Amino acid sequence: MTGTVSTASLVGMVFTIFVSFGLPIAAAIFAKRKLKAKMLPILIGAGTFVVFALILESALHLTMQNVFGEQLLGNVWFYALYGGLAAGLFEETGRFLAMKLLMKKTLCKENAIMYGVGHGGIESIMVVGLSYISNLILSFMINGGQLEAILSGVEEPLRTEVEAQLSTLWTTPALDFYLAGVERAAAFVLQLCLSYLVYRAVREGKAVFYILAMAIHFAVDAGTVLLMQVLPIYAVEAILVVVIVVFLVVVVKEYKKEAAPVGDGER
Repeated sequence: MTGTVSTASLVGMVFTIFVSFGLPIAAAIFAKRKLKAKMLPILIGAGTFVVFALILESALHLTMQNVFGEQLLGNVWFYALYGGLAAGLFEETGRFLAMKLLMKKTLCKENAIMYGVGHGGIESIMVVGLSYISNLILSFMINGGQLEAILSGVEEPLRTEVEAQLSTLWTTPALDFYLAGVERAAAFVLQLCLSYLVYRAVREGKAVFYILAMAIHFAVDAGTVLLMQVLPIYAVEAILVVVIVVFLVVVVKEYKKEAAPVGDGER
């Protein structure tokens, strides 16, 4: 088993790492300096994602896999609908509770955006950024002829599985590594927009905004999985970007229409 990760693929990994870490950092600086948001909401957002998505939602997925086994992953429709519903329910409920309980005295539109930076930022870093750093390191080791060193001590049948996973680093089209960064940027923007919707739900006491946030989250996640079955990944990513850009335009208009809070007391 031999292979070399192309330079284009390596650059694509670097691009996705830059987006995964750089976009949240840039957004946090913008929210702090331009919007005058507080920094605490970014920690609340990050913590909420870890608890509700990485712990609670993951626990549900593990339970479902134990109950349904291959039926869960084998049926694309069931997997897409269940996955989208779980993501929307856990993340938006977590977002709602965090803003209602932990940001009660500091909730304003600026801090809601900063919350979204934390929620989407930690997702970007932990779900994609860290894994791509690992991919990049492994790629350099493979190109340096250290593949056997990576596999040393790994026994069959696990060795075959690891070899298959490593082979994707040089068999995957280089463009896919760039698309991962594009997808991550779109997902990050989506998290900001959803945070604003849930903020409106808490601030105005209108459940319709919370339900809308769950519905949009569900539609994006489930729709992406289903579209991947009939369209190439490039087309799916293009549709995803267009949909989120339209969503962003609507949210920005609503954000600007909302009256700014008077004084720092609300923050």
